[in-house]
Formats: sequence, C-alpha cells, structure tokens
Amino acid sequence: MGDPKRGRKRYITPVRPWDRSRLERDTQLVIKYGLRNKRELWRFQNLLRKYRRVARELLGKINLPGKEGEIAKAKVQAVTKRLQKFGILSENSTLDDVLGLSVENFLERRLQTIVYRQGLAKTIKQARQVIVHGHVEVDGRKVTCPSYIVHKDLESKVALRVKGNA
Repeated sequence: MGDPKRGRKRYITPVRPWDRSRLERDTQLVIKYGLRNKRELWRFQNLLRKYRRVARELLGKINLPGKEGEIAKAKVQAVTKRLQKFGILSENSTLDDVLGLSVENFLERRLQTIVYRQGLAKTIKQARQVIVHGHVEVDGRKVTCPSYIVHKDLESKVALRVKGNA
C-alpha cells in the first residue's frame, strides 16, 4: 500500500531540463503567481495534461455507435461540469475548449491568487504568507494551503479570519 507519511509524486519533470525558453517561461509564471518552486508549477501542468488527454480520448470515442458513444457523451458532460464548477471553463463550453486550456487557467483558481486579486493582501507573496499563517477562511473554514483550488461558487466566500475565531 505504501508509506502513509509519504505521498506519491504528483508532477512530471520536464524532458529537457535546461531548455532556455521553457526555463524563462516557467520562471515568469513562478514569479507572477508567487509559487514556492517549480514543482508547484509542474503539478498544475500535470493536471492540465491529464484533462487534455481525457478530452482527446473522449473526442475519439464520442461519435462511436451504440453504448460506447453514449458512455463517452456522459463522460464529456462530467468532465466539462467539473471544470465549470472549478471556474476554469465557462458555461456552455465544449470538449474543444478543454483542449484550449493553459496552465494559467488553473493557476488563476488557486487560493493564493484569489486572495491577492480580491485585495486581501498587498502582494502575491503576502497572500501566500497570510494563507499559510491561517488568516484566511473559505466558507467559514480555515484553509492553510495556498494551492487550494477555489470553486466558482465559493470565490465570494473567501475572507480574512476574525481574530476571535482562533
């Protein structure tokens, strides 16, 4: 079963680790979104890779006749509904829109970015510090993980914790 204290790796390292253009692009994203290290970026790139792979597979199966086509259509609905719930896709999105996503779409839904965009912190780094220190709540629950993906309906319920709620 594995060691319960050690989680599995949730990212894939780049194939060409010293590619200058990729390094510059990744560094800009790390600075813009206040990520701790490149592993956080790679984790969201892996998540995007997963959804794009699923979308490509479903596009190939959606026009099949019989039961397989209907199962594929149900899976398409599930994938798009899940991404809409996270606020990554807009309403009435299709599977082609999933293929058009970028890693910035996922990084914009992180709690750290939302705290900064709402003006609860002056800088993106301060947003991370405020979250880690436990001063932010989402729907009344304290969240201390800056990479927490905020659902679209909970975005308005992100707030600073009152000192009495320790």
